[in-house]
Amino acid sequence: MNRVILIGNLTKDPELHTTTSGISVAKFTLAVSRRFKNAEGEREVDFINIVAWRELGENCHKYLTKGKKAAVSGSIQVRSYDAADGTKRYVTEILADEVEFLSPANQTQNNEMEEIDEDNLPF
Repeated sequence: MNRVILIGNLTKDPELHTTTSGISVAKFTLAVSRRFKNAEGEREVDFINIVAWRELGENCHKYLTKGKKAAVSGSIQVRSYDAADGTKRYVTEILADEVEFLSPANQTQNNEMEEIDEDNLPF
Protein backbone atom coordinates (compact mmCIF):
# COMPACT_ATOMS: atom_id res chain seq x y z
CA MET A 1 0.00 0.00 0.00
CA ASN A 2 1.32 3.44 -0.93
CA ARG A 3 -0.69 6.12 0.91
CA VAL A 4 0.47 9.43 2.38
CA ILE A 5 -1.39 12.12 4.34
CA LEU A 6 0.41 15.40 5.09
CA ILE A 7 -0.53 18.71 6.66
CA GLY A 8 1.75 21.69 6.24
CA ASN A 9 2.24 25.19 4.91
CA LEU A 10 3.15 26.14 1.37
CA THR A 11 6.69 27.47 0.99
CA LYS A 12 5.76 29.47 -2.14
CA ASP A 13 2.87 29.88 -4.55
CA PRO A 14 2.07 26.78 -6.67
CA GLU A 15 3.50 26.76 -10.18
CA LEU A 16 1.05 25.73 -12.90
CA HIS A 17 2.28 24.21 -16.16
CA THR A 18 0.60 22.57 -19.11
CA THR A 19 1.97 19.44 -20.76
CA THR A 20 2.40 19.25 -24.53
CA SER A 21 -0.88 17.31 -24.62
CA GLY A 22 -2.70 20.12 -22.81
CA ILE A 23 -2.94 18.62 -19.31
CA SER A 24 -2.54 20.99 -16.35
CA VAL A 25 -0.11 20.16 -13.56
CA ALA A 26 0.63 22.21 -10.45
CA LYS A 27 3.73 21.77 -8.31
CA PHE A 28 4.32 23.15 -4.84
CA THR A 29 6.23 22.36 -1.67
CA LEU A 30 4.74 21.79 1.79
CA ALA A 31 6.73 22.52 4.94
CA VAL A 32 5.71 19.75 7.35
CA SER A 33 6.79 19.79 10.99
CA ARG A 34 8.08 16.56 12.44
CA ARG A 35 6.19 15.01 15.31
CA PHE A 36 8.97 15.15 17.90
CA LYS A 37 11.40 17.86 18.97
CA ASN A 38 15.14 17.47 18.38
CA ALA A 39 17.88 17.63 21.06
CA GLU A 40 17.68 21.45 21.05
CA GLY A 41 13.94 21.32 21.77
CA GLU A 42 12.91 22.44 18.29
CA ARG A 43 10.68 20.73 15.76
CA GLU A 44 12.50 20.04 12.53
CA VAL A 45 10.70 20.63 9.25
CA ASP A 46 10.66 18.52 6.10
CA PHE A 47 10.05 20.16 2.72
CA ILE A 48 7.95 17.82 0.60
CA ASN A 49 7.29 18.27 -3.12
CA ILE A 50 3.66 17.88 -4.21
CA VAL A 51 2.32 17.32 -7.73
CA ALA A 52 -1.38 17.83 -8.53
CA TRP A 53 -2.78 17.06 -11.96
CA ARG A 54 -5.68 18.40 -14.01
CA GLU A 55 -8.54 20.22 -12.21
CA LEU A 56 -7.00 19.55 -8.79
CA GLY A 57 -3.81 21.27 -9.93
CA GLU A 58 -5.73 24.20 -11.39
CA ASN A 59 -7.62 24.65 -8.09
CA CYS A 60 -4.39 24.50 -6.09
CA HIS A 61 -2.90 27.19 -8.31
CA LYS A 62 -6.04 29.31 -8.02
CA TYR A 63 -6.64 29.09 -4.25
CA LEU A 64 -3.34 28.29 -2.54
CA THR A 65 -0.58 30.80 -1.89
CA LYS A 66 2.64 30.93 0.07
CA GLY A 67 2.07 30.38 3.80
CA LYS A 68 -1.40 28.82 3.45
CA LYS A 69 -2.04 25.57 5.32
CA ALA A 70 -3.13 22.54 3.29
CA ALA A 71 -3.76 18.84 3.82
CA VAL A 72 -2.62 16.54 1.01
CA SER A 73 -3.39 12.86 0.55
CA GLY A 74 -1.85 10.84 -2.21
CA SER A 75 0.98 8.43 -2.99
CA ILE A 76 4.77 8.60 -3.02
CA GLN A 77 6.47 8.55 -6.40
CA VAL A 78 10.23 8.17 -6.92
CA ARG A 79 11.55 8.89 -10.39
CA SER A 80 14.98 9.38 -11.87
CA TYR A 81 16.53 11.26 -14.75
CA ASP A 82 19.98 11.81 -16.23
CA ALA A 83 21.33 15.29 -15.46
CA ALA A 84 23.26 17.40 -17.95
CA ASP A 85 26.52 16.41 -16.23
CA GLY A 86 25.77 12.72 -16.87
CA THR A 87 24.85 11.81 -13.28
CA LYS A 88 21.61 10.08 -12.39
CA ARG A 89 19.29 12.19 -10.23
CA TYR A 90 16.41 10.93 -8.10
CA VAL A 91 13.27 12.87 -7.21
CA THR A 92 10.79 11.90 -4.51
CA GLU A 93 7.42 13.60 -4.61
CA ILE A 94 3.81 13.12 -3.58
CA LEU A 95 1.18 12.64 -6.29
CA ALA A 96 -1.86 14.34 -4.79
CA ASP A 97 -5.24 12.64 -4.99
CA GLU A 98 -6.91 15.17 -2.68
CA VAL A 99 -5.95 18.60 -1.36
CA GLU A 100 -7.89 20.31 1.42
CA PHE A 101 -7.43 24.06 1.79
CA LEU A 102 -7.15 24.56 5.56
CA SER A 103 -6.44 28.29 5.82
CA PRO A 104 -9.50 30.55 5.95
CA ALA A 105 -10.32 32.22 2.65
CA ASN A 106 -10.07 35.66 4.27
CA GLN A 107 -6.60 35.02 5.70
CA THR A 108 -4.12 37.60 4.46
CA GLN A 109 -0.76 36.83 2.84
CA ASN A 110 1.20 37.39 6.06
CA ASN A 111 -1.00 34.92 7.99
CA GLU A 112 -2.87 37.59 9.95
CA MET A 113 -6.54 36.87 10.49
CA GLU A 114 -9.23 39.36 9.57
CA GLU A 115 -10.57 41.21 12.62
CA ILE A 116 -14.01 40.02 13.77
CA ASP A 117 -16.61 42.33 15.26
CA GLU A 118 -17.52 40.78 18.64
CA ASP A 119 -21.08 42.16 18.36
CA ASN A 120 -21.73 39.77 15.45
CA LEU A 121 -20.69 36.56 17.25
CA PRO A 122 -23.52 34.02 17.72
CA PHE A 123 -22.60 33.27 21.35
